[in-house]
Amino acid sequence: MAEQLRLMAVHAHPDDESSKGAATMAKYVAEGVSVLVATCTGGERGSVLNPKLDRPDVWANIGEIRRAEMDAARGILGVEQAWLGFVDSGLPEGDPLPPLPEGCFALQDVAVATGSLVRLMREFRPHVVTTYPEDGGYPHPDHIMCHKISVAAFEAAGDPSQFPELGPAWQPLKLYYDIGFSKARFMALHEAVLAAGRESPYEEWLKNWEDRPDKGPRVTTRVECAEFFPVRDDALRAHATQIDPDGFFFQVPMEIQQRAWPTEDFELVKSLVESPVPESDLFAGVRETARAR
Repeated sequence: MAEQLRLMAVHAHPDDESSKGAATMAKYVAEGVSVLVATCTGGERGSVLNPKLDRPDVWANIGEIRRAEMDAARGILGVEQAWLGFVDSGLPEGDPLPPLPEGCFALQDVAVATGSLVRLMREFRPHVVTTYPEDGGYPHPDHIMCHKISVAAFEAAGDPSQFPELGPAWQPLKLYYDIGFSKARFMALHEAVLAAGRESPYEEWLKNWEDRPDKGPRVTTRVECAEFFPVRDDALRAHATQIDPDGFFFQVPMEIQQRAWPTEDFELVKSLVESPVPESDLFAGVRETARAR
């Protein structure tokens, strides 16, 4: 009997899992894959981005509210979820930037913080791990720290000499970076919206893209998951403090999104199995290994 496939997605804050790779996770859940979201922080220092909820009572209880939102999103996606227990660093603003708050996630010693994720990897035993690129996908200090501990834990989890107190070693087989926010994707959506005779919400954003770090195409793996885009959007709306239901993310009709860019995209950065790229499956090469166990 084949071993059940397991996917771990490591994210910085509650809501990140619903805006990055959510349709892919929902697709794999529907196929019987066990999916665990590891959330590094509680989002305690996040902003309230939904103007309808920008109220003193929401700000006063933002930590508890964001945990409840995560519970709702987890149920919509059908995934398991675990908190690593670190404190949100917040996004520093100003010139010069202010120092990060003492004790926050981004100021943790990487070698120490990695242990929390190693423990979870050894308990859950994922075959595949997804996380952020080196720049965090965007330069939030928690996203960059999430990248660092994910890469370190991928290597350490399978090494019995590292963190021996955290349980038997388990080596994940593939590590991916989420490449959802690519210029190519937003250009395709922009052009599809214009072709449909509608106003594009991406026009100004694309004009200013030169100001954003864009390292060009890094995609190795495109997962067809358009039928799960509505699930993704429902999960994102569950993070009600973090997303305006009338805002940018929801202005392109679903049928246009599904037709213009029907995949979620990833970069394969480490593989211990034979898996030639380009791929269409995060478990390419892993399925055969799981059957052999």
